Amino acid sequence: MDVILPVAGFGTRLRPHTWSKPKPLVSLAGKPMLEHVLDRVMPQNPEKLVFITGYRGGQIEEWARAAYDVPLEFVVQPQMLGQTDAILRTRELCHDDALILFPDMLFEADFSGLAELDVDGVAYTKEVDDPSSYGIAVLADDGKIDKLIEKPSDPVSRLAVIGIYYIRNMPDLYAAIERQIEMELRTKDEYFLADALQLMMDDGKSFVTRNVPVWEDCGNSEALLQTNRYLLDNGSAANASATNGKVIQPSYVHQDADIEGSVVGPYVSVGAGASIRGSVVRDAIVEDSAHLEDVIVEHSVIGANAELTGTPLRFDVGETSRIRL
Repeated sequence: MDVILPVAGFGTRLRPHTWSKPKPLVSLAGKPMLEHVLDRVMPQNPEKLVFITGYRGGQIEEWARAAYDVPLEFVVQPQMLGQTDAILRTRELCHDDALILFPDMLFEADFSGLAELDVDGVAYTKEVDDPSSYGIAVLADDGKIDKLIEKPSDPVSRLAVIGIYYIRNMPDLYAAIERQIEMELRTKDEYFLADALQLMMDDGKSFVTRNVPVWEDCGNSEALLQTNRYLLDNGSAANASATNGKVIQPSYVHQDADIEGSVVGPYVSVGAGASIRGSVVRDAIVEDSAHLEDVIVEHSVIGANAELTGTPLRFDVGETSRIRL
């Protein structure tokens, strides 16, 4: 089984952090987002990883070649024309079954036994309260997928498709994508995978869903912090100490970070080479080599090499006073 990773997007919802790096390399809980995703896939021993790159793709290639000792392939999507425009660019590389992952989220999923299923594909799903922002799966009476609908205005199902798909025979998908493009089946000038899969199902191919227990979006800073909290609560925290200070768990502090005279945590991730002095930091991500001094920080993402310096203040505060800074 191959693993196909479309990572060409601009990551606009995560700016300013994606001005200097692609979204999959934004760090949380001590690792790039993309590494957390692949941690959940690599136990399946994929034959190769195929990255579809675009914006700052060289950074992803450099990172992947340093991180993984498996066959790697890289193709470029020069224009953002949608999901299937990206996937079609892998057709010379993937000739059998594949797992397609859109790695802008974190998940816990069961990838066992996919090749043994008597179906042509699997769409991973999770039931959500408001499905209008997602592609949804509508099931037939036999439990197989009847329809896939991208961001419906009037949802008839709460089963959101989370961006993970298993395809038994990739040439079948490539043929459907070519038909999709010929028919100009697109939404807001982009070609979505749901339309190509629907063409396959209309031709008699069978797809089922496999539900996931955990699905955390990483699309914006607020969602990134929520995912950071999830990871720290579920095994990514690490014991750490501070000079004349305290690290409150769950938190992750890289061994090369320097914390002095500060209270850090809970739910803080601190990257390599970062320094925090005279500060209070909670519910935050502090990336590599960032410097914080004399500040109170919460619900924040501090990018790599950023500097945040405050000014110590002196107060004479009388009874029943209220001051908010």
